Amino acid sequence: MNFYDLTINTPQGDPISMNNYQGKVVLVVNTATKCGLTPQFDGLQALHEKYYDKGLVLIGAPCNQFLNQEPETNDTVEEACRVNHGVTFQLTEKIDVNGKHTHPLFKYLKSKLGGFFGSRIKWNFTKFLIDSSGKPFKRYAPSTKPVEIEKDIQILLKK
Repeated sequence: MNFYDLTINTPQGDPISMNNYQGKVVLVVNTATKCGLTPQFDGLQALHEKYYDKGLVLIGAPCNQFLNQEPETNDTVEEACRVNHGVTFQLTEKIDVNGKHTHPLFKYLKSKLGGFFGSRIKWNFTKFLIDSSGKPFKRYAPSTKPVEIEKDIQILLKK
């Protein structure tokens, strides 16, 4: 299995194939709207606006596994993110990133890029950067601000 074999659904339940992103640099983030790190949506949106036309795809995957900090439903998450943070990048349906119901996309990313505490995701806003050939490049801690990833994005976009 590789990155391009995977799919994830939109909040409306429509499948998004990672195969659509061949040749693009992809940043996948597990998100939450009621977290202390929620202001990172603004930084993620800034990266999306700055680099989308240059080949960056940003995918936010809402997750409610950390202190119930994603109370929005699949029906309301996009509007909440748009209204509160101006988000226009792709959001997915709510998913699990840990445990027996871990979404296959996150199972794959965690298997390729383990974290400080093993492969387990420890909190909202863990970020995975995938290069334009579909190879997972780097995993970033929840506390890593989106602007701190910009240099790696620039490097990958130049390849």
